[in-house]
Amino acid sequence: MRALVEEIRRLEERLRAGGGPTKVEKQHREGKLTARERVARLLDPGSRFLEIGLLVAWDKYEGQAPGAGVVTGVGKIEGRPAVVVANDATVKAGAWWPETIHKILRAQEIAMRNRVPIVYLVDSAGVNLPYQDGIFPGQYGAGRIFYYNSLMRRKLKVPQFAAVMGPCIAGGAYLPALSDVIVMVKRTSFMGLGGPNLVRGATGQVVDAETLGGASMHTAVSGVAHYAADDDAHALELIRGRFRDLPPAPLCPSGRPPSRAPETLYGVLPEDHRLAYEIEEVTQAIFDAGDWLEFQPEHAPELLCANARLGGRPVAVIANRRGFLKTRAGARVGGIIYPESARKVAYFVETAERHGLPLIYLQDVSGFMVGVEAESEGIIRAGAEMVETMACASVPKIVVTLNHASGAGYYAMAGQGFDPHFTFAWPTARIGVMEGDSAIQAIHGPEIEKYRSAGQPLPPELEARIEKTRADYERWLDARYAAARGHVDAIIDPAETREILVFALEVTAYRGHRQHLALETL
Repeated sequence: MRALVEEIRRLEERLRAGGGPTKVEKQHREGKLTARERVARLLDPGSRFLEIGLLVAWDKYEGQAPGAGVVTGVGKIEGRPAVVVANDATVKAGAWWPETIHKILRAQEIAMRNRVPIVYLVDSAGVNLPYQDGIFPGQYGAGRIFYYNSLMRRKLKVPQFAAVMGPCIAGGAYLPALSDVIVMVKRTSFMGLGGPNLVRGATGQVVDAETLGGASMHTAVSGVAHYAADDDAHALELIRGRFRDLPPAPLCPSGRPPSRAPETLYGVLPEDHRLAYEIEEVTQAIFDAGDWLEFQPEHAPELLCANARLGGRPVAVIANRRGFLKTRAGARVGGIIYPESARKVAYFVETAERHGLPLIYLQDVSGFMVGVEAESEGIIRAGAEMVETMACASVPKIVVTLNHASGAGYYAMAGQGFDPHFTFAWPTARIGVMEGDSAIQAIHGPEIEKYRSAGQPLPPELEARIEKTRADYERWLDARYAAARGHVDAIIDPAETREILVFALEVTAYRGHRQHLALETL
């Protein structure tokens, strides 16, 4: 586990370098901070920045799109959780790749779902034109960013702040235009539906960028922007000042430390992902000591359900046990969801929903039980109940994939398709419809059986196809593959699981606080 964590850290360090030292120096020569420098100055000193989607697109475009050219995450501004979106101008001048849209949409969804403010630090050349077909059109193209902008302004009342700190061209100009507060930086920022070259080609007018769409024009003439800042640092301070005007954030309770040190999580999972371990060794290093009550511990124990506290906040925990488990009804295989365990979880989730308890899912699931007995016991109906109660729960859902996340069990354990508030993964996470050996049987099983029945060796061509299937599945099941496609928000260090979950829970608590304030207003 330590080796895997170190490997992830090296990859993240390379991605955080963006376009490299030369591009950073160019940004500084232009009198601008880099995206990460801006984020650091915007957030409270020493506070955590929970970066979302850092690995997105890392294995595409021959490595030319680190972070998909945008930094997204959650941090604290004036003590309040907030989502931040910052174009990285060191990567293709901050141009939008298809995955840039995905990252911005995910950031907006986090802001909407948790009712926390969002800040856009804009410095982008616009659409990366060679890839426009994956950026411009479609239900989840760039237009959906502005749809979410509008929902936050008109319906959800989520505060949106924009600082234009470089170019902001064409349709991208609607992102700040649909924000509540717009700051532009003098001399270095531009906002317009068309730049000087486009204007000259379309209308014949010859005009410079500052006159066409600079900070002075938009704050003094058009009225599109609200504040003109002297430089990046001044713009960021103006944004922080607006946060001081917002209603106070909810107080954070304090909790007891866990009974096991977080560092012990490095040694919990066996090197072979198929082997068993004790899930209690995981939960005891994450949740507050002393406030733990397992629900129906002797009934369907392959799925652990418990009431606990995390950083002082009450939560409902659902986790898979692994290994062979003895019960009065017979032996069970951990990681499998049986009819009884599905119904147990459905009832537990319904209770958590009634009590307003956030749901914490620790995934290590291989799927639902199959076979004559399971089908006759109504596994389909029981699984549907488990999925339905989870899908319809309005309380926050936070997921950590520890190991396996396979088959329909991945869905039932609050898979990404069911809009969990946050999804995290350990470096050992394996997200896919099935494991490679199972896929080999499903794809090549009849051919393998034919040769074995005839007592003949497998031909080299079939063995090559089998090895390719195994290699493909190992690549698809790698946590980095999932993170590169946005299937998880972040790969996290196991030793930081508690700290990250406490912070994520604090973000979701702000959502409840805002709803409570709304009810008081009514």
